[in-house]
Amino acid sequence: MVALHGGLVAGEDAEKTPAKVWSSEMHGGLVTVEDVGEGDLLVMDKETGSMKWIPRHVNIDDHVTVVKLDPNMESSDKFVEDFISDLSKSPVESTKPLWDLHILNIRTSEAEGTCVFRFHHSLGDGVSLMNLLLACTRKTSDPKALPTLPGNTKKSSATEISSLWSRLGVLWNSFVALVMFLLTALFLEDTKTPIKGSKGVEHRPRRFVIKSVSFDDIKLVKNSMNVTINDVVLGVTQAGLYRYLHRRYCERDDIECRNIPDNIRLRSTLFFNLRSTTKIEDVMDTNRHGTWGNKIGYALHPFKIGPKKDPLDYVRDAKTVMGRKKASLEPLFTYFFANLVLKLFGIKALMIHVVSYVDKLTFVLSADEETIPNPHELCNDLEDSLRIIKASVCSSHTILKE
Repeated sequence: MVALHGGLVAGEDAEKTPAKVWSSEMHGGLVTVEDVGEGDLLVMDKETGSMKWIPRHVNIDDHVTVVKLDPNMESSDKFVEDFISDLSKSPVESTKPLWDLHILNIRTSEAEGTCVFRFHHSLGDGVSLMNLLLACTRKTSDPKALPTLPGNTKKSSATEISSLWSRLGVLWNSFVALVMFLLTALFLEDTKTPIKGSKGVEHRPRRFVIKSVSFDDIKLVKNSMNVTINDVVLGVTQAGLYRYLHRRYCERDDIECRNIPDNIRLRSTLFFNLRSTTKIEDVMDTNRHGTWGNKIGYALHPFKIGPKKDPLDYVRDAKTVMGRKKASLEPLFTYFFANLVLKLFGIKALMIHVVSYVDKLTFVLSADEETIPNPHELCNDLEDSLRIIKASVCSSHTILKE
């Protein structure tokens, strides 16, 4: 499910039917849903018993809905949040192509309006669907040209092997990752903490919340520490989880605020884009399918939950771990065993997605309401952790200058 926040139609356009709004916003229907395969229906072949895609005409009014707004709502932010969470409780209808769009023409603290796209994962992963959305647009400077992204002609972060030493490093990192994967699957379980989901977590309602932070702050830490954006985000996430867990343990103790237990085992699953390029491709070119479908690998990452004397150590630890994961074949291995990975590690109590747009970086949390009843507090902990890490970077630079 993808939520887009931005300016929506108003005035005369607001009176159009959903189909007309969709058509006008997509530049007069330059690309239709049939062109990109979103008009296909997944059905079972009676002869073979396997699932297959069959073409089907799309009635846009069956998929696009303008949500009726409550005129007496107390908070527009809460209304949008509740709507998305309620939408996640109902499955995508299998009697029609597996997607729908919901338009909420209401101003929130984040944007002038919100569109919620809901797709079945069989249509593609997050990268594929975002590229699909962008491929339905054109440049304002050249109405016939696809949009371009910074660095979209570069190769992805796939393992680069340029020397014998690096090859040995890749083999060693891959061997260690495979052993840890098997040990985790067979023996190692997460430590029981307040954020460990109980049995049946995948079937319980989830709450979706967001928190936007300054992308400039992220880049400041990145440039100062000579790391990547992902390293900073992962470090901030580890620090935020520690702050959140510390408070949960304090709330649970009526007499004295206890520290978090040592040696907590908290595994996370990181996603890797396996495409050779992130370039936006023309969806009408049937000979090129480089960015479409599901092409993601997984890597297991053990979070180090605990206090740090130097907040920058969270980022340093993240850089070390991510360097090993990138220099291994673990994501490629798990790509071919995706069903096993999902069966073993499936949907957990907490999922954190991160997306950057212009000058903001947004954390999107999907939390099991029973295990994490206060996800907004976790969002605040992530924001506070970034603030502390940024302050440490600025302080270090001040000392060096002196």
